[in-house]
Parts: sequence; C-alpha cells; structure tokens
Amino acid sequence: MSVLKDLRNGKSYDIRNPKYLEEVHGEIDRCRHICFKINSTDPDEVELIRKLENDLFEGRLDPSSFLTPPFQIDSAKSVFIGKNVFANHGLTVMSVGTITIEDGVMMGPEVAMLTVNHEPKNIRVIKTKEIVIKKNAWIGARVSILPGVTIGENAIVGTGSIVTKDIPANSIAVGNPARVIKSI
Repeated sequence: MSVLKDLRNGKSYDIRNPKYLEEVHGEIDRCRHICFKINSTDPDEVELIRKLENDLFEGRLDPSSFLTPPFQIDSAKSVFIGKNVFANHGLTVMSVGTITIEDGVMMGPEVAMLTVNHEPKNIRVIKTKEIVIKKNAWIGARVSILPGVTIGENAIVGTGSIVTKDIPANSIAVGNPARVIKSI
C-alpha cells in the first residue's frame, strides 16, 4: 500500500520515514511546482492555466469546475473534485489525508482545508483525517475546515468560520468553532 493510501486510511506517519519522504514530499514538490506555474501565468492565458490544472490533477479535473488562481494544493493526488465546483482565489489545501469535494460546491476567497495534524507528544508524527464536502455546499470566505469534517449537502458555512465538527445537510453554520444556527 502507498503512503498516501495509508494516510487516507488514518495511519500515522513519522515525517522522517524514507517512504514518506519519497512519496509524500515528491507529491508536495510536484504540486508546488505546478501551482507556482499556474499562479505565475497571466490570467488571460486561460487555456494554459487549464492545461496546468489538468497536469496538477492528472487529468481528473472536470471541465465544468474552476479554481481561481492563486491557490496552493500540496497533494492533488489526494483531492477529488466533482462537477460544477467553484473555488475563489486564495484556496489553501493540505490534502495528504484526502479531500473529496462533490458536485456543485462553491467556495469563497481564502478557504483553507486542512487534513493534517500532529501527535502532541511527537510533532514529527502526522495523522490525517479525510474532509468531505457534499453536493451544493457553500463555503464562505476565509473558512477553515479541519481534519475529519464532513459538510453536508446544501449546507452553508458563514464567512470566517472554523469548522471543527461535521455540519449537517441543509443547515447554516457560523462561528469559531462553527455551530449550526439555522436549518434551511
């Protein structure tokens, strides 16, 4: 099994492990290089940006989805994006633990999705939990989504919220930590 698959399944890894360094840091370096190219490309070069995004996601990005540069994704191999997804500029994705974004999701500027945490007694050991954002969810500007969170279908997360726990479908959540304030 690969290190990325192990991480997706919740296995902890010492970041000094040679397998981790080779596979994960190789992917991080690959993504950093491509994200740099995307973020440095003239916005009028739409076709070039699209080609680079397809390189980043190894051909898995649906043509109906759009990520607004600049953005940073550390492990595109661990990100699965559905159809008609929109992310505004400043997206930060730490995804070695896997992120699934279903069809129709909208994200405001500077959203952060973070699947990685560290063992408190040994900060060189990481542990991950997958983030899942269900269909047609709307994530406001500067929302941070922490490891293991699922945001339900049609849910709305208000600007500046920090999401530490699952948000049910058809609800509005706001705050730090985010809490449900209304059903829709």
